[in-house]
Amino acid sequence: MPCGAGPFDASEIHHLCVCGRPLLAMYDWERIGATWSRDSLPGGARSMWRYAPALPLDDGATPVTLGEGWTPLFPATRLGAELGLRRLFIKDEALNPTNSFKARGMSAAVTRAHALGATTLSVPSAGNAACAMAAYAAKAGLSARVFMPRDVKTPFIRECELHGADVTLVDGLITDAGRIAAEQGRPLGWYDVSTLKEPFRVEGKKTMGYEIAEQLDWSWPEWIIYPTGGGTGIVGIWKACEELERLGWVTGPRPRLVSVQAEGCAPIVRAFERGAETAEPWVGATTVADGLRVPAAVGDMLVLRALRESGGSALAVSDTDMVRDMRALGNLEGIGAAPEGGATLAALRRLVADGTIGSDDRVVLLNTGGALKYLDVLNPA
Repeated sequence: MPCGAGPFDASEIHHLCVCGRPLLAMYDWERIGATWSRDSLPGGARSMWRYAPALPLDDGATPVTLGEGWTPLFPATRLGAELGLRRLFIKDEALNPTNSFKARGMSAAVTRAHALGATTLSVPSAGNAACAMAAYAAKAGLSARVFMPRDVKTPFIRECELHGADVTLVDGLITDAGRIAAEQGRPLGWYDVSTLKEPFRVEGKKTMGYEIAEQLDWSWPEWIIYPTGGGTGIVGIWKACEELERLGWVTGPRPRLVSVQAEGCAPIVRAFERGAETAEPWVGATTVADGLRVPAAVGDMLVLRALRESGGSALAVSDTDMVRDMRALGNLEGIGAAPEGGATLAALRRLVADGTIGSDDRVVLLNTGGALKYLDVLNPA
């Protein structure tokens, strides 16, 4: 850690570092590399657990899994032709359990929480993380406590209830939900699986990076464009880059990462443009993309560091443009994307128009969730 604390014992429960910053899992790469080869993967699980040696799973243990990961990387030929891009791909995370990329992080986090003896899990969420946590808690036989903004879309609430979670609706934003969850859960010993407030959700998210590299025959694209709320996905993908280099499985330049936020809630973009190391909380956050309505991210420093180290960028797009591009993803590629997925395409259009991304660049867009819970935003005004 930058503060000099640690390392910490992985057999004990940990959340944030003593300095208040996120903790990240570390591995013995020399030992792992001596016994694990990428040649073993073709016969492995068709889920993120194909990478089990690089995940927080005790030897001989069974993960808490619903088949998450190993999502397709689609060539987006029609969109590519429209944009003048020869090598455009879409990683469709909507095909995960509970319809979003949150399944990856919750599978890893609940696996570890269960191994550490947790009995009750809690999470503040804008929707998708709550649904995923509830499902994986049910699979593990653990109690689930969910805290969401009162204006969250009804399908998120009903899906959490379907999986047996106790749902509390909170006045305000996800940051308010997080505060109340902590106030209620800390005295009772609930295991908090908030974004980057424990070390293991990012471990599940990093498998998106592992999969992209494997699906591109162990090479990196020039660009990965990612919608950013709490930022765990970007932190995880950048962590995957480092780990795959340590294993010697991927060589050559890493991808440039682009963080996409909503114009009505863009703390990472603002901090990136100012050259700041951390992001100030965004006042009055508003956007139709619930996953992007995160006014303050505990991992802001890690996100900004990944963007700068990769030579990437950060852009804010309008709600109008992200909904337009939800439609484009559906109309041209048959992908049912959430507004967050539409945001990546809106950002790509700008990066192509200003010459940042060239026609021969390999580009991967991350669609992090499905359209079904967001169909109301497609209604004509």
